[in-house]
Amino acid sequence: MNDSAERSEFGAFLKACRARLRPEEVGLPEASGHRRVAGLRREEAAALAAISVDYYTRLEQGRVPPSRGVLGVLARALRMDEDQRAYLYEVAHAVDAAPRRRRARQPVRPALRRLLEQLTCTPALVLGRRLDVLDWNPAAAALFTDFSVIPPSQRNYLRMLFLHPGVRDMHRDWHHDARDAVAALRMEAAAEPEDPELASLVGELSLRDADFRTWWAERHVSSASYGTKHYRHPVVGELTLDCDTWSSPDGSGQRLMVLTAESGSPSNDALRILASWSEPARAESTAGEGRGR
Repeated sequence: MNDSAERSEFGAFLKACRARLRPEEVGLPEASGHRRVAGLRREEAAALAAISVDYYTRLEQGRVPPSRGVLGVLARALRMDEDQRAYLYEVAHAVDAAPRRRRARQPVRPALRRLLEQLTCTPALVLGRRLDVLDWNPAAAALFTDFSVIPPSQRNYLRMLFLHPGVRDMHRDWHHDARDAVAALRMEAAAEPEDPELASLVGELSLRDADFRTWWAERHVSSASYGTKHYRHPVVGELTLDCDTWSSPDGSGQRLMVLTAESGSPSNDALRILASWSEPARAESTAGEGRGR
């Protein structure tokens, strides 16, 4: 992504954050009558940041690069949370980090694969960059779908959430879960702005799903690593599972996503049923064998 494109994304993100704030939320007089813009006006955002309207306008239009000092002022003025602030600095290329190199698709780390093999009653996935599904255990296949029959190029968690009918339908709160996943991908996009596979994924989903197109344009960002998922499985019925994600410490970008239920709960009983159902598949092939490549 060239400097002009980076400044364009920076400006678009500023505009999105400004549009989400109401005047009364930032201590300005409550709006009266019809407002031509959603959220704050440019002059209101500029006043909160104590910068000129002209300079703020040029920032939103991508005509000038921001300084680190201005980034901090803007983040405070627009009431950005931790994730939004991190994204702001990332797209402004003002983070103190070593330059990122393009990395080839990596095999699953052996330690993560061993964890998958040992989690017999617990659905678990290894996610890579762009939320690609790199590996899974039999319990995850029993819960979601048989990942092995999906072409590797389409084996992406977000893509399946939007375009795989079975995966989409099993999410009882699909809009919430899908929007969170879009926010996670948007957060990742700041770190890999020139990734052609990411651009291809975003382009495909934008063309094929109106909700994705809307949510991607809203520029919500999230780095949340835990939450609760509500499923409706065709075999065992409704499940409520805690979803936790741990990042690999080696910088590979690989993450282990694990779904658990409280011991003795109906959801935990359902997971045990699914685990017993997946035993034949476990006997036929070693977890992870030939996958993630």
